[in-house]
Amino acid sequence: MQRTSPGGSRIAHVWHRLRGRGAALVDAQRGHLFVWSPVCLGIGIGTYFALPQEPGFLGWGLIASAFGGMFLACLYTRLLVPILVALTLVLAGGLLAGARTQLVADPVLGFRYYGPIEGRILAIDRSASDKMRLTLDRVVLARVSPGDTPAKVRLSLHGDQRFLTPSPGMTIVATGHLSAPRGPVEPGGFDFQRHAWFQGLGAVGYTRTPVLAVHPPEGRWLVIHRVRMSISAHVQGILPGRTGAFAAAITTGDRSGMDLGTLEALRISNLAHLLAISGLHMGMLTGFVFGAVRLGLALVPHAALFWPIHKVAAHAGLAAGALYLALSGGNVATERAFIMVAVMLVAVLFDQRALTLRAVALAAVIVLVRRPEALLGPGFQMSFAATAALIAVFAYFRDRDGWRLPRMAGWVAALVISSAVAGLATAPFAAAHFNRVPHFGLIANLASVPVMGALVMPAAVLAAVLAPLGLSWVGLKVMAPGIAWILSVADEVSGWDGAVSHVPAPQAGVLPMLALGALFVILWQGRVRIAGVVPVIAALALWSVAERPVLLVSESGGLVGVMTAEGRALSKPRGEGFAAQSWLENDGDGASQPLAHERWQVDGAAFDVGDTRFWLETGRGARERALADCSRGSGVVITSADLGNRWKTAPCTLYDSGRLAQTGPLAAWMQDGKPVLRPTRKAPGSRPWIPADQ
Repeated sequence: MQRTSPGGSRIAHVWHRLRGRGAALVDAQRGHLFVWSPVCLGIGIGTYFALPQEPGFLGWGLIASAFGGMFLACLYTRLLVPILVALTLVLAGGLLAGARTQLVADPVLGFRYYGPIEGRILAIDRSASDKMRLTLDRVVLARVSPGDTPAKVRLSLHGDQRFLTPSPGMTIVATGHLSAPRGPVEPGGFDFQRHAWFQGLGAVGYTRTPVLAVHPPEGRWLVIHRVRMSISAHVQGILPGRTGAFAAAITTGDRSGMDLGTLEALRISNLAHLLAISGLHMGMLTGFVFGAVRLGLALVPHAALFWPIHKVAAHAGLAAGALYLALSGGNVATERAFIMVAVMLVAVLFDQRALTLRAVALAAVIVLVRRPEALLGPGFQMSFAATAALIAVFAYFRDRDGWRLPRMAGWVAALVISSAVAGLATAPFAAAHFNRVPHFGLIANLASVPVMGALVMPAAVLAAVLAPLGLSWVGLKVMAPGIAWILSVADEVSGWDGAVSHVPAPQAGVLPMLALGALFVILWQGRVRIAGVVPVIAALALWSVAERPVLLVSESGGLVGVMTAEGRALSKPRGEGFAAQSWLENDGDGASQPLAHERWQVDGAAFDVGDTRFWLETGRGARERALADCSRGSGVVITSADLGNRWKTAPCTLYDSGRLAQTGPLAAWMQDGKPVLRPTRKAPGSRPWIPADQ
């Protein structure tokens, strides 16, 4: 008879106890595991985008082998099955992101182009500098073969453009500048190059000459876009000024009439979400249609007794949401909102509770499967954070009978709680992406959201219903006072002292850590969920001590930013405004570029960062001066001139425009009293959106 050693017996005992506790832990989550599906998919998608280079077949093969081993382990114990499913979803997320990256692949312009540009207008909007901007397809470029021509380009219109009234489907010709979309302006910054890849943009640029229309609008599939613009023009014709521009934005998605001042007031007062056609608008619209149809049918005795009026109302809500999606241009945010609303209305059709975390999880899975890159955007993060938090909080109150309040008090409490919860849930993501925290957003939303839901959106539905009779003006006139009130609230609140604070950009891992901690608090069942507070606090602590670069250099070599006691000092008051503004925003600095230039207390070209001497040479004669500075044999010379390959043999550390084109913008952090320079650009071809010939 074989005896078990005392040590082996203890190990077996510990193993059985661990298995028992693990099984109990998993059993406690039975029925609540599906809500983790989008989380696991998101981890896989996020990991894919964070990789320094594109994974090859060997990498995917090794991962698949590891999953094969996990599957065999599951045959031994069922405890590992949920873990295997979770890891499978993580792998699926990475595969989805990789597949999507290849599916959207289109040519990217490999050089700076100047010459004639011909294309068909797909979309019309405004740039950050408030210039009209056209997105074109069917692009034709001189001396560029069709195989190398981008499928879509985006062109900003400068100068006198009075000869053009653009319309989707119109073919235009212009003479302008185009180049490949640029990457981040600093390490870890917003990657416009990747963003453009998934939008199908192969080049961006501008023109200063008049744009001419060569063919009238065409293309059947663009009819809906022309209808949108026609509705937008009609709305703004009845409601002039910014009231009409706001009405056009929330009904058709056309923001081209919104001026920068109004947009800034809406952002500072935390009311910008009222302008974007997202979950709030889609929910209000479909909710109003659902309620109106159900109430109307309830007033008909036969229908009330024999029809499933709530299902008829759900069908009407779905139809209204689909029409709204089409008329708003079908952008990503509106598509995401429609998916969320559609999932909830379909739940009504199947006699299921609509507002549940399972419904939110299903909507998130659908969005991530369709567009994995949406995970990286503020829209996805903020909308699902707000929705999940609201459902979790109201479920908490619903399960506690002692919290019942009188009808009016309950309505007021629900409004305050929903605004506060949504604001708190979205605040970290808004701060991370936009580097600002509105302090009076709760007050502004309490004053505006009820007006939006009770007056503006119902009036929009009324205008749509009366439009076939030529009476849309009735609904629009009803809408006007509500919009005027919202804009006045934005103006008032944005003008208060201390209305907004600027915050620095967080480190790379802070936002995922914070999100996973918050999700654990919301999704996990049992008292252990409180443990999710720990990573949230840790993430906020890391964010609070985020270290910004002491030195930043633009890709052209023409702009430098040095951190000082007063904030970042910029080397010039204008030019390269996008990089300058991005640096200041990521610093959590609300200064403008001219104000930041006033901090530049440098006499001549030389300045010191720590123990290292730098020279910045730009403008006429920069080439000769840079070579003279470099001949001193020490320090770092930065110049916007092109010195060929001299940087390879120069006695100093030399960054000219040619070398910076390879490294991208530079950032420096202090190490042992000396600045250590770090390039922004990854190796050419390391990811599909980084051209191999870059």
